[in-house]
Amino acid sequence: MTTPPDRSHLTTEKRNPRSTNLHALSAAECVALIHREDRHAFDAVGRAERRITAFIEAAEPGFLAGGRLVYVGAGTSGRLGVLDASEAPPTFQVPPDRIIGIIAGGDAALRTSSEGKEDHPEGARSALEALSLTPRDAVIAIAAGGTTPYALGALTYCKSLPNPPLTALLCCASVEQPPDCDHLIILKTGPEVLAGSTRMKAGTATKMTLNIISTTLMVRSGRAYENLMVDVRATNDKLRDRAARIVASLTRLPRESCFELLDRAGGAVKTAVVMHRLALDRANAESAIEAAGGRLGEILPRP
Repeated sequence: MTTPPDRSHLTTEKRNPRSTNLHALSAAECVALIHREDRHAFDAVGRAERRITAFIEAAEPGFLAGGRLVYVGAGTSGRLGVLDASEAPPTFQVPPDRIIGIIAGGDAALRTSSEGKEDHPEGARSALEALSLTPRDAVIAIAAGGTTPYALGALTYCKSLPNPPLTALLCCASVEQPPDCDHLIILKTGPEVLAGSTRMKAGTATKMTLNIISTTLMVRSGRAYENLMVDVRATNDKLRDRAARIVASLTRLPRESCFELLDRAGGAVKTAVVMHRLALDRANAESAIEAAGGRLGEILPRP
């Protein structure tokens, strides 16, 4: 068996000088220490705002033209990508094939560790091939230390295509920009409380960043109005209640009237709001929404 690469130079692998007595701390002291350290995750995302923005601005034209956002990662990084992708359909009523999470080891790795899969640079190839990627798509490799062969191999495959997608590497350690990476986003979270446990600060900062990227793309594609999720899919009681409250906020109708309006609108918040505000039937409301690219701000009269 060959000796693995030495990763001791990565900040995500180093020992944290503020937690060297971790084993001796009380429960209360552990909680306080971890909470203090987690603040570094928030600050790391703030320092990366410019690079996050640059990636979103580069990805937006393709996404608005029907392209996809694809996350690729192993272990915690892969699980965070799948998590963000899986929450987009109910929140924004976006088709599940628009934001996609690929994890080393497949869906089984969401529950059972399969970290050995991360050592294979060709591991994501078949999943990426199945997507028939185009220049409208954007692929983000997620790797806390920035060296995971599975994630980096995904970028290499993408750039080997005749018409490659936009690529990015999201990591939490200072690394050189890979040749197959268009955008490098580094979240400098520093050493973990428990050395090498990147499910902690690195994972927190990564999730924050994925939330920012996907939510901003959804907002920019017209899937929010004011600060309301007007494309929410009312698939359970909680979301049906939320949909009614959104309709009430935008129409000033009583609660029961909102449920009635939603029923006439086929459960679609946008349709319900346009029907009431513009005195249209469902078919004409849906046509108006489609003509405006789903953007309520272009349909509703300004206050």
